[in-house]
Amino acid sequence: MKLVRYGNPGKEKPGLVDAEGKLRDLSAVVGDIGPDQLGDAALAKLRKLKVDKLPLVKGKPRYGCPVAKVGKFIAIGLNYADHAAESGMPIPKEPVVFTKANSCIQGPNDPVMLPKGSVKGDWEVELGVVIGTRARYVSQKDALDFVAGYCVINDVSEREWQLERGLTWDKGKGFDTFGPIGPWLVTRDEVPNPQKLAMWLDLNGKRVQTGSTKTMIFNVAKLVSYVSQLNTLEPGDIITTGTPPGVGMGMKPQPVFLRKGDVMTLGIEGLGEQRQEVVPFKL
Repeated sequence: MKLVRYGNPGKEKPGLVDAEGKLRDLSAVVGDIGPDQLGDAALAKLRKLKVDKLPLVKGKPRYGCPVAKVGKFIAIGLNYADHAAESGMPIPKEPVVFTKANSCIQGPNDPVMLPKGSVKGDWEVELGVVIGTRARYVSQKDALDFVAGYCVINDVSEREWQLERGLTWDKGKGFDTFGPIGPWLVTRDEVPNPQKLAMWLDLNGKRVQTGSTKTMIFNVAKLVSYVSQLNTLEPGDIITTGTPPGVGMGMKPQPVFLRKGDVMTLGIEGLGEQRQEVVPFKL
């Protein structure tokens, strides 16, 4: 299933995208797409619905983040060897874990706002993993059973704040609008192997990132298992799993950073596409 939340910010309704790509309303079935709807039993009930009987949604409404009430937004750094190389950093022996502020979460096509004084805004197409079942010290073998589904994430970053303003990556990762998620949550039954997904990102119509989840250093199962040892993963928590090469700070002969008017388009095989225009800081 492709589960969505659509409508104006803060007033999103639950929906489902059918096999023909049509948006259908789920408001009469569930109150929202949040932690209570992400467990195996709840998803199984949604799969039994007669989709063609659900109301069609007219027009082209805005999509919000496909998951409501995200508890934790956890990120993994340097999880592709070629991205680590372009960043001038060693391949990690264990996953590099940091967090993105929940306040940065937004819809997949909402504008990305550069923070005040930003000089090194950057992009990162990433596979997002949405937790469906409480996970604590789970084995790598069983880890994927705790996943509700997958989504596209742009891990927008401000490199000066991330790398030059102290040792805490979080500072450059959690600015407002720096977490576009969606357009939809694809349930795990439709993604039998999350390690075989092509991914890409274009800047102003030019391809800058081309990659595949098969080149992750630590795969999804390893990451879910590892993070579940650090903190209990709850339904609705999201892990964004790292990016392939092609980010702005790694460009040769000199880095390229985001500016007002730039447009990022990105996607992952089977998980949909996003589009964000870069806008200047505004209170």
